[in-house]
Amino acid sequence: MDDENLEKIKEEKLKKLKSQMEQEGDEEKRREQLEQQKKQLLRQILTSDARSRLSNLRMAKPDFTENIELQLIQIARSGRIDLPITDEKLRKILKKLQQDKKSINIKRK
Repeated sequence: MDDENLEKIKEEKLKKLKSQMEQEGDEEKRREQLEQQKKQLLRQILTSDARSRLSNLRMAKPDFTENIELQLIQIARSGRIDLPITDEKLRKILKKLQQDKKSINIKRK
């Protein structure tokens, strides 16, 4: 009886682990889809120079850049800014967002 109970418990735990792994896989797929949608939207609303600036900023400050990207998408969707967002417009937006924080000087060669 003990061996049978042990086997049942093992099987139940294995089933739980499999379902948990499937759920984690689904979440990962959703995250990837959302990331792809975000990238596509940013390609539509930013010029290539602005995207380049944002990707450079992402290397230095990934969390800050994530927030900026979401804010840019919201600004574009609400129609509060003319599209596409150029590098010059992006620099102005970054300066406005950084006024309360430590100053960042962004120079482009």
